[in-house]
Amino acid sequence: MFAMLSLSKLPQLLLLLNPGCWRVVSSPTDDNAARGGHGDHGEPGHKETHQDSYSTFASEFLESRYLTDEGYPFPTAPPVDPFAKIKVSDCGITKGCIRYGKPGCDAETCDYFLSYRRIGADVEYEMSADTDGWVAVGFSSDKKMGGDDVMGCVHDDNGRVRIHHFYNVGQWAKEIKRNPARDEEGIFENNRVTCRFKRPLYVPREETLVDLHLSWYYLFAWGPAIQGSITRHDIDSPPVSDHMISIYKYEDIFMPSTAYQTFSSPFCLLLIVALTFYLLMGTP
Repeated sequence: MFAMLSLSKLPQLLLLLNPGCWRVVSSPTDDNAARGGHGDHGEPGHKETHQDSYSTFASEFLESRYLTDEGYPFPTAPPVDPFAKIKVSDCGITKGCIRYGKPGCDAETCDYFLSYRRIGADVEYEMSADTDGWVAVGFSSDKKMGGDDVMGCVHDDNGRVRIHHFYNVGQWAKEIKRNPARDEEGIFENNRVTCRFKRPLYVPREETLVDLHLSWYYLFAWGPAIQGSITRHDIDSPPVSDHMISIYKYEDIFMPSTAYQTFSSPFCLLLIVALTFYLLMGTP
């Protein structure tokens, strides 16, 4: 009986002892892994080079993210675009401008410069003044300071120029937390504070904000700042537009500064002519 059983089991034993007869059945997971190197019809395709270790993959990802092909770190992000200079050639054509200073001055030489233009539902303002502190424009229903909506650009101790919102309470400018300005730009260069920002045409009714689609007298002011806080303006009587400004009308307005107002006055010119004639003729 034992011999018969041994002979009956002999074929199985031979199969087990012969490696060429083994058949390995792959798991579905192994099939999917193998399929990753072939196309839909079994053609050879892209071969994965990552190892099956998460830590190895993570390290390779970080290296490919922060290193160039040569193995050096990627350069840092490029600097922000420099402040685009204000174009005065567009004044009276595609934007309105108000200049205060000597005749023929521009945004870089006027004592004070302001431009405005409509961009969609916003108004873009550009301001510049000969100061190391702040420059501002106020929107007033009269020509007097008090109860006015004011936008100001302030140069702080860190060298930055920030846009602030103020409200004139009498002769004092109170800063308002709600700031309608956006797309703010500013620079302090050549002892001048220059800035650019947008503000919505229409705003919800509020005491400290005016609708810019209406016409207003524009108040112009500039002066020193201490630790980013504005102080009294440079001149006792800041200039004011002689008429209400409409953002729908692009004007190019020149306002001579005090030094040039003296000699541009008709009375002063007549007085100079009279004195010159008197000196030439001599006394009797």
